[in-house]
Amino acid sequence: MRVAQIAPLFESVPPRLYGGTERVIHNLTNGLTALGIDVSIFCSGDSTVVGNIEAVWPEALRLSSRKIMDPFAYQFRMLDAVARRADSFDIIHNHFDYPMLLLQRLTTTPVLSTMHYRMDMPDLPAALAGHETCPLVSISNSQRKPLPQLNWVSTILHGLDIASFKVHPDPGRYLAFLGRFSPEKGAHWAIDIAFETGIPLMMAAKIDDENLEYFEQRIKPRIDGRFIQYVGEINEAQKSEFLGKAVALLNPINWPEPFGLVMIEAMACGTPVLGRPAGAAPEIVHEGLTGFLRWNIHELAGLVEAARRLDRAAIRRYAHEHFSIERMTREYLNVYRRLIAPQEKSDQPPNSGRVADNRRNILHSVDGSADGNFKSIA
Repeated sequence: MRVAQIAPLFESVPPRLYGGTERVIHNLTNGLTALGIDVSIFCSGDSTVVGNIEAVWPEALRLSSRKIMDPFAYQFRMLDAVARRADSFDIIHNHFDYPMLLLQRLTTTPVLSTMHYRMDMPDLPAALAGHETCPLVSISNSQRKPLPQLNWVSTILHGLDIASFKVHPDPGRYLAFLGRFSPEKGAHWAIDIAFETGIPLMMAAKIDDENLEYFEQRIKPRIDGRFIQYVGEINEAQKSEFLGKAVALLNPINWPEPFGLVMIEAMACGTPVLGRPAGAAPEIVHEGLTGFLRWNIHELAGLVEAARRLDRAAIRRYAHEHFSIERMTREYLNVYRRLIAPQEKSDQPPNSGRVADNRRNILHSVDGSADGNFKSIA
């Protein structure tokens, strides 16, 4: 089986620092490659993932050495690159959101799209109109609720290399917040919980330009370097120690988060999760076994000692049983096979809109359009 993975260009695969989607693509590619699947990854050129790297742009856009003014230009470049190679694969797996749904009309190769982002944005139906037959995977059942009419072929929860995370024998020194500083991630509530419990808080988070005002006004004044510490963004190798030595991960989100990779990363370390039951959190956290979910922040603060008493070995076992790379890979392979199978054996509705022979006329090459020194894939 020849599989193409389409990764966002904002981060490398795997990401050097923050980047959930790219981490999932890395894990899935590892799982597929371990089973002998031939995988090609359309991604940034600074990626180090196993498989055949098809560099669409030399470096990840977020950490680029040059200022990116129009991200859509790179989405278009990706679409062009994959369309020109589409017939080389048995299936194309898109992780780059709705712009890549156009591939369904440009090739006879089956295209599967995993939707990694929220589906409740008011303008999204306008983009998806006319693409209702495109096979989609949701990363939680809650994610698909705003648009149940779409062609959801499966819900596949994310998986991790559980063995790469360690359970620490002497945990419980601080509370942990890991993610990005934004109102919906609830970093300000994590600080409130720390002060209410009297337990120090360590924060490892990304600061986006669009959330800089939130950070400057609501977070930075409360960071004193002692009780509330900010350690910056951390990489994958640092997560085991950061999460594993925490009393609990604080995840007081205030949005319908489609998944929440940090929760299963904490659980892989045996660290319980204290969060709000928004989005996918109730599908990930096993109440009373791997953590606690409450809407009220004061109730969460009151559960910190109960979280400390949870069996960390049992939390780790639960993560291994439910969130392994092997389980995720098997589930995706099942979907691949259903889509590759002859149409009469497939559960999916027929796709009558593909125009493979005309795709070069529709999408002209944009090689060198942004950087004449970089030669894109042929």
